[in-house]
Amino acid sequence: MSAPKAQLEILPTSIQAMLAVAALALLAFPFVPMEGRDYYLQLLSQMMILAIFAMSLDLLQGVTGLVSLGHAAYFGLAGYALAFLTPADTPISLWWSLPLAALGAGLAALVIGFFVVRTHGIYFIMVTMAFAQMVFYLFFDNRGLGGSDGLYVNFRPDASLFGWSGIDLDNKTTFYYFTLAVLLLVYAFLRRVLFSPFGRVLAGIRVNEHRMRAVGYGSFGYKLAAFTLAGMLAGVAGYLWAAQTGYVNPELMGFHMSAHAIMMVILGGMGNFAGAIVGAFAFEYVMHFFKDLSKHWQLLMGSFIVLVVVFAPRGLLGLINQWFHKKEPS
Repeated sequence: MSAPKAQLEILPTSIQAMLAVAALALLAFPFVPMEGRDYYLQLLSQMMILAIFAMSLDLLQGVTGLVSLGHAAYFGLAGYALAFLTPADTPISLWWSLPLAALGAGLAALVIGFFVVRTHGIYFIMVTMAFAQMVFYLFFDNRGLGGSDGLYVNFRPDASLFGWSGIDLDNKTTFYYFTLAVLLLVYAFLRRVLFSPFGRVLAGIRVNEHRMRAVGYGSFGYKLAAFTLAGMLAGVAGYLWAAQTGYVNPELMGFHMSAHAIMMVILGGMGNFAGAIVGAFAFEYVMHFFKDLSKHWQLLMGSFIVLVVVFAPRGLLGLINQWFHKKEPS
């Protein structure tokens, strides 16, 4: 079975149409009258932020074949960057603090990646987790960095531009649409990367790194670039998370957050980025449903993940593809 078929990189027309309808539904959602509208706007904004986070991991896990258990470190670092950059008495400008936080997360990924991408297989997984745990305890044990209690972000970033203040991120609807715009931009960017020469090399490394080296591609540089880019995009998600919640703590960098992202990527389907979005929404929805259903929701959630892995090895998008009778021959 070829890698594109296994990964469902090329989305069938039926799935593309379904994703377009879902995007239109997200655009129209704030106009739907309902009770608890603000709560659902915040919940959907959180799902979209986690979808950005999952897409950043999919660049590593689904495209390049690098399974990282430390990806949350860059998510949390960007959130802390916003907390440290925001003054105590006034909001900070979105237009320079967001790029700065993302670049900071990318720089951390570049430094860590310089060491970890030299390893392979289980060693890569363990080293990424080890570095993430080092970052976690650096903040957890240091009261100057907030300690185990974390830090508050007193103001959401100021999105005014040249005196125009039409984008008010304190407004839940405005923040919702801003997050949706970032989600769509990140998705479009990553799809473009996937089918660029750079993305094709990454996919080749996933399938057979030794062969890619034999034909002249320096796999170390490509993997390091992917690792750094993934860290930057995780930083974008972490920045938005801190802006929405107004609070950061070391748990954002912990193993559980990295495992959370891995589950979202696997659940939706790896290697096409749309699967990461579907997986993030599905994972969060099912988790909230099980939490309301039973105090033993972790058992139900684990069973659900096992069933998806067993009966839908290509994730929910692969399963939907089968339902539309568009499954490609192996």
